[in-house]
Amino acid sequence: MLMKAERSALLLIDVQEKLLPGVHQNEALVESCKWLLGVARLTEIPVLASEQYPQGVGPTVAALREMLPAEDFIGKTHFSCADAEACRERIEQLDREQIVICGMEAHVCVLQTALRLQEEGKQVFVVRDAISARNPADTQAAIERMAAEGIRMVTREMVGFEWLGRSDVAEFKTFSMEYLR
Repeated sequence: MLMKAERSALLLIDVQEKLLPGVHQNEALVESCKWLLGVARLTEIPVLASEQYPQGVGPTVAALREMLPAEDFIGKTHFSCADAEACRERIEQLDREQIVICGMEAHVCVLQTALRLQEEGKQVFVVRDAISARNPADTQAAIERMAAEGIRMVTREMVGFEWLGRSDVAEFKTFSMEYLR
């Protein structure tokens, strides 16, 4: 099963300022999420970003926040985006059956969101090189559990190449020059 641009949405989960310093390889996580946001913009993929209890934990990190309009951010207190009413409604409004997920923490919000969205009939793809947690063992355990449950584990380049689908479109030149360095 391939990811198709016209069927996909990108969900950025909880990459927030106050949580980020304790996350394993946090700079690489932000860069991978930024990369995915850029490719989503290039391929006109809709994006939603969740923020776990933003009143207490603060906003999404500036490097990612500046890439999206304010209305694309949804606050939540449930760990699963699918259980947070406002987030679930926004996902439904997108009318996309494929949900590509990046963010943190892998073993909590990413895992619970992926499993719940799959339970609701979505085709879920988790970008394994764009998720993390405080403890790398938790990230690995989340990857293994999601894969065992049938969640499709992918890399960011898989996402980019599948969203583009071909090399003879104008977007591919930009992709190859800006994102494949």
